[in-house]
Amino acid sequence: MSFDPASRSLLTRRDLDRFPEATLFHRIARTVCLAECLPRKELYESWEVARRTRRRFRGGRVVDLACGHALTAWIMLILDATSEAALAIDRRLPDSADHLAAALSEVFPEAAAKLTRRASDLGAVELAATDVVVATHACGALTDVVLSLATAARARVAVLPCCHDVARCDTGGLLGWLDPALAIDATRAITLRAAGYRVHTQTIPSAITPMNRLLLGAPEHA
Repeated sequence: MSFDPASRSLLTRRDLDRFPEATLFHRIARTVCLAECLPRKELYESWEVARRTRRRFRGGRVVDLACGHALTAWIMLILDATSEAALAIDRRLPDSADHLAAALSEVFPEAAAKLTRRASDLGAVELAATDVVVATHACGALTDVVLSLATAARARVAVLPCCHDVARCDTGGLLGWLDPALAIDATRAITLRAAGYRVHTQTIPSAITPMNRLLLGAPEHA
């Protein structure tokens, strides 16, 4: 049976042998396996989002909104030590996030010293223009909240949308041409560009998730 990166099964110690290499991804994966609390697809999603974002956006405070286990924030810090801090925010942090943080802290203490996790409404976060805002599968209209907060602060931003809500999200009048989810994401890219951002569109592997469109933006005059 093949090892499906889209599986929601928890990674456990039994999976350690699947990650034998000395690469950074395999080091992170082995650490996640030891924590025995993270769904497999979250590892792959967070890695793909973080590494693509870091290719575009270096430095700055990382702000991981709707963070869940905050693995994207962890990987962003591990990939770029020049970031001075990271803040991971969600309305409710899963209890298992503490187990993951404990495991990652042992292997990556420098990142642990910079990361703060907080249960809070996203709107309570004060963003700065030097921040890098990320959201990995912020559900439905929550992606639009993240984009609005980032653009209001003129911060760099990367989002991987999911669970597109036609009733609440702007389709930009594109439903005659595009399927609803693509219409919503295309409208988000257009709106970001209209806000004075340089826009980059990418995809992560569809084998990990069919909701794989990554939208990145940075202010034109940053």
